[in-house]
Amino acid sequence: MTPAPSAGSEGTKKKRRRRRPGNRAPQAVTTPTDGTSPAPKVSNSGSGSSPKKKSPERRPYAKRVDEVSAGGLVIDFSGTRGLLIGRIDHKDASRERLLWSLPKGHIEAGETPEQAAIREVQEETGITSEITKSIGVIDFWFMAGGKRIHKTVHHFIFKEVSGELTPQITEVDEVCWFPLSEIVERLAYPDEKKLIAKSGEISQ
Repeated sequence: MTPAPSAGSEGTKKKRRRRRPGNRAPQAVTTPTDGTSPAPKVSNSGSGSSPKKKSPERRPYAKRVDEVSAGGLVIDFSGTRGLLIGRIDHKDASRERLLWSLPKGHIEAGETPEQAAIREVQEETGITSEITKSIGVIDFWFMAGGKRIHKTVHHFIFKEVSGELTPQITEVDEVCWFPLSEIVERLAYPDEKKLIAKSGEISQ
């Protein structure tokens, strides 16, 4: 006797269970308490939206300060030597290297560049001098104490009048006469090198 299609397990259709992909976690659905249908969950992935970029941080404004100085090269009585000041190079670990430069300093209220130059030379070196000619102006920028400093320096050639070499305390570490032929080589700063080289004084 042939069993009816619905009789026994052989004749019963098996229900297939839908399998979840292995890499997909089940999503939890929260049922609202007010009886309404749950809102569909919206995913931001693949939406093309990019995160907001942070605006670049602004650096604090550096105040500009203008400074004006005067100084130059003093030539001795013989006309063969020039006077330079030396300051210790703080980048030198041994604290022995000197940076040689022309004596100079700030112009004070009521002074002309010439008056300030003569005064500063005497204060920094101990030598009293007279100006024989102007050789030019140098200006440059640098940062100090969080400020942008614009410095202008008037330069002159002087001749020795009197005095003894005496470095200014706390300002200068050493003062020395050098042959004029060595002045450009001794100077540590390129702008001063160029100025003295063009002055014509080193040919003496």
